[in-house]
This record gives sequence, structure tokens and C-alpha cells, in this order.
Amino acid sequence: MADAMVLCRFVHFCVVLMLFGAWVFRPLLLVRLTTLDQPLLRLSQWLAAVALASGVGWLLLVTASMAGTWAAAFEPAILLRVLGRTFFGEVWGWHLLLNALLVILLRTPWRSSLPLQLTLSSLLLATLAPVGHGAMFDGLAGRLLILNQLVHLASVGACLGGLMLLVMILRQPGGHCIKGLLQRFSGVGYVLVAGLLISGLINVRVLTGAFWPTPLLSGFALILLIKVSLVCAMLGLAMFNRLRINNCEQRLTTLRNSVLLEWLLGLGAVAAVSLLGTLAPMISG
Repeated sequence: MADAMVLCRFVHFCVVLMLFGAWVFRPLLLVRLTTLDQPLLRLSQWLAAVALASGVGWLLLVTASMAGTWAAAFEPAILLRVLGRTFFGEVWGWHLLLNALLVILLRTPWRSSLPLQLTLSSLLLATLAPVGHGAMFDGLAGRLLILNQLVHLASVGACLGGLMLLVMILRQPGGHCIKGLLQRFSGVGYVLVAGLLISGLINVRVLTGAFWPTPLLSGFALILLIKVSLVCAMLGLAMFNRLRINNCEQRLTTLRNSVLLEWLLGLGAVAAVSLLGTLAPMISG
């Protein structure tokens, strides 16, 4: 059950983060209607559907875990009790409703409305923030930690979805000024990296009582180290591409592969986060 939960969390986090990030960067990277609009819409429809399926799967797994049996996950009375009488259930009910509305929106004539896409995807992302370690604290401390987690998720989502969109553009670069795209992307990227690093450090400090949990090579601390290593590798690739931006038009294949690798490293970091969410933080002292 634990392995299924990690996989479900990973899939759900990935698709929700990529939906949010792709639509955030859509007006920045695609400044006019292009041939990528239809592929992006089709991809968004699939991502929203996968998000809904994995979200329902997450609810079933949590229900089974609480009840101690797989059969309980398919009992309507027990599901309603989880949805109505637990903090997770109350948040997740709204989360699934927003996800269903997003799936419906993407099948209607308003499917290309960026304001509606951003509104629903932002609310969907926001309802992920209270799920996990953010629920460990009550009162003002808990609300501030959830707010910090929202900043962290928004930064990660924008990076991950933006990289996905950039890969799509680099696969069909005709009609795009690649140097201009990279400059706009990296300009926003500095803000996102700052938000990611600061909010991440705050999370670690609040959850563990230290700036880094110990022992270093076991449990929560080891997975956190893997996550940070993957993020550092992403930043290294981003810096490499930024330093070589002047001749990017002549090395499109290398650039595309580099951005693809950066995106895959980001997915690896999300996988580490999915596992971290199922582990108890190591409290200092």
C-alpha cells in the first residue's frame, strides 16, 4: 500500500504541477497563436484526466490506510466519513471537485480561455498545499506552513510546466526567436528559484527543527539529500544554457536535449517529494 501511495502521489503531483506551470508560461513563451496551441490543449486534456484518476486513487488509498483494509476503500459509507470527518477528506473533496471542473472545461468551447485555465489550475494547486506535512501544525503556525508550502508548489510547478512547454517549442522551433524565449524564461526563472529555495529551507527548518536533519544518510534526510542534489543538477544545466545563450540558434539539438534532461531531473525531484510526504520528519533533539 505504501508503494502504491508513493506512485499515486508522484503521478498526481506531476500532472497538477505541469498543468499549472504550462499555463503560467503560455503567454510568456507563446506570445501569439501558434501550431503548438492544439497539441498543448490535447496534452492538457490528458493531464487533467490523469490528475482526476490519480486523485481518486489517492482518496481510495488513504481510505484503505485509515480503515486498515482494501475493501473499505470501496465502501460508500466509509468514503463519505473520510470526506466529511477528516481534514484530508474535506480538502480533498474540494480538490477533486476542482479537478472535475477542469476536465469539463477542457471539453467545452471555453477550453482555450487562459483566465479560466489559470484560475482552476491555481485553485487545484492550492488545495495540494494542506495535504501532507502542512497538517502537522494547528493555528497560525499551521496556516503559515501551508502558505509556505503553496509558494514552494507554485515555484516548482511553474519551473516544471515551463520546462515542458519549452521542450515542446524546441521540438518545433520554426517561427520562434529561441534566444528571446530563453531570456524571458530565465528572467522569470531567477524569481522561481529564489522562491523554491527559500520556501524549501523554511519547510525543512520548521519540520525538523534544524537547517538539515540528521543522520544524513538515512530515512527522511537521505531522500531530502537526493531531492536537493537533483535540484542542484537542474540549476547547473540552467546556468550552462544561460551562459551559452548567444549561440543557442546554432545548437538547437544540444539545447533541446539539455532542457529535456533538466525537465526529467525535475520529475525526479518530484518523485523524491512524493516519497518524503509519506515519511515522518526527523525532529532535531
